[in-house]
Amino acid sequence: MNSTENEKRLKIPRRQFIACGVAMSFMPWVPVAARYEDHRLPLTPQCDSQKPVTPAQTPGPFYLPNSPERSDLREPSDAGKPFLLQTMVVNRDCVPLQGVIVELWHADGQGRYDTKGYRYRGMQLTTAEGRTLFKAIKPGLYPGRTPHFHVRLWQEGQLQLTTQLYFQGMTQNERDFLFNPALLMQEQENTDHHSGVFLFVIDSHPV
Repeated sequence: MNSTENEKRLKIPRRQFIACGVAMSFMPWVPVAARYEDHRLPLTPQCDSQKPVTPAQTPGPFYLPNSPERSDLREPSDAGKPFLLQTMVVNRDCVPLQGVIVELWHADGQGRYDTKGYRYRGMQLTTAEGRTLFKAIKPGLYPGRTPHFHVRLWQEGQLQLTTQLYFQGMTQNERDFLFNPALLMQEQENTDHHSGVFLFVIDSHPV
């Protein structure tokens, strides 16, 4: 049986209350006993009406709706290096947004996308601090592209952002026709995994 068959499917979140807090720190990987070096986003910069929202990019040809609700996208059969991705979603006033659906999908370790199922696909709702945490892998090279993650953000049933996230230090970045340095993740490398952080800014409102 496919490991995603028993997962929850994408649901539109109920109205929820916003709690304060903008600092992000990595949570432990599995197994629970394994702890990793603390990694935080810089303090959120002061925002005003001129604060740019996160740049949009194409979803590409492999988007599938109804991603399962889960944090762990890894597959036991894939030898790709684990990658821990933590995100925060805020509006242009730097207010964390709770209940935003964050969809993530990416290629496997050989650069292949699953177009018939939900391998390396998942979604989560942001917490009161606007956070999500995904346990993924670093994707392999897809022909003509640099390694990347695909992301979509939904709020109250409305699509707020479609974009892609990129990895630091990849030689393919400068040759990729879609690459945007504004979409580079902050990263660190550990003994058994990589980790990355990204702050999404959307033109939206607290729910």
